[in-house]
Amino acid sequence: MKRDRRAADFRRLVTLGESTTAGGWASHRGRCWASLLEQKINLFQTLPVQLFNSGLGANLITREAPAYPHSGRPAADERLERDVIRHEPDLLILAYGLNDARGGTPLPLFIATLASLINRVRERLDPLIVIVGSFYACRFRYDDPNWEHADLIGLRQFSDASRGVAEDHDCLFVEMISAFDGADWLMHYDGVHANDLGHQVIADRIFGVLAANCTCLATRTKALEPQIAPWRDESTLRTPILPHA
Repeated sequence: MKRDRRAADFRRLVTLGESTTAGGWASHRGRCWASLLEQKINLFQTLPVQLFNSGLGANLITREAPAYPHSGRPAADERLERDVIRHEPDLLILAYGLNDARGGTPLPLFIATLASLINRVRERLDPLIVIVGSFYACRFRYDDPNWEHADLIGLRQFSDASRGVAEDHDCLFVEMISAFDGADWLMHYDGVHANDLGHQVIADRIFGVLAANCTCLATRTKALEPQIAPWRDESTLRTPILPHA
């Protein structure tokens, strides 16, 4: 039988990441993927989950990254206590890779830091941890050379590295680049951040992974099944057979 990663309702959700997690260019907070995910979870749980969105613009995973002086600080490895552990999440989503690829963070350093973040959290807490691979981008040249170290191949390398960390540390993994399938209309015109439609795609992809691994998201709908009255008129679903002329 498939492993159930969570039977009890999620109560505290923390999302830790970059500007793509903070909200990017969503038109308002409620259309950010983190807020949309909170809404989707609450549609199916018996109790509501509370979101703590700890996304930070231009953020990097570690203070040791080359682009750190030009980044949004503190880095993830510096703010873990403040922005994750103190909220005591039972669902933690780590979403890094895009800025570290763009900023030239060495891949071994990225992998080691991501693994360290997981271990540091688990020394104190026991949340279900979901690692989101690098987000999609369609623009890689800017006025600032500090952020011009990536291309789509590089983003995929960081995403694959995140997958490896997830597998090695018993975390769920969400691959995100293929979710956009090269559809640049899911992106803000800056080519780096998702627009409202893109944020919906992100939330759907993450929720799909959670739903396929956590029975807590099925409890409410399974309880409703015996009470659902038939509402379809099956006759309208059949194509009538017309007589020959």
